[in-house]
Amino acid sequence: MDTNRPRPSGHLLVPAAAIGSLSILLAAGLSLLGMLDRLDGMAASLVTREKAADFPQSLPEWSLWLAALGFAFGLSFSILSVPGTWRRLILWLTSLALIAAWAPVLSLAAYAPDIATPFIAALWSGVCALVYAGKHRMPCEEITDPRPPQKTP
Repeated sequence: MDTNRPRPSGHLLVPAAAIGSLSILLAAGLSLLGMLDRLDGMAASLVTREKAADFPQSLPEWSLWLAALGFAFGLSFSILSVPGTWRRLILWLTSLALIAAWAPVLSLAAYAPDIATPFIAALWSGVCALVYAGKHRMPCEEITDPRPPQKTP
């Protein structure tokens, strides 16, 4: 990679919307293939002692997709709005940890820990936003000088 070339200017709204949309599309595709059911089963086996736990309740499907929408679009917008790679990484990892922490809470409330949909959406949204922000100079990274410009004689 040529370090002498400046990074191109990045944008905020269109890339965040595209990244969020593609993350939801990925989650929908994996759901159609049945992969999310397998991931939910793995999450259920991690938070229970029995191999095949039967949960009496499950969350409504619309609430899982609403959470996935919120995380996909909110995370991509947040990552692209924050300067600094470490801050972006912390946002992404904290979001993933928050979603993963839903599994034991849901199982304690006798709900099936169906966390795969928002987890996959947040995972992909974060990866794409981090790559985009790493390749572009984002508006939040612009250096502004608070002093007025000097007049040259």
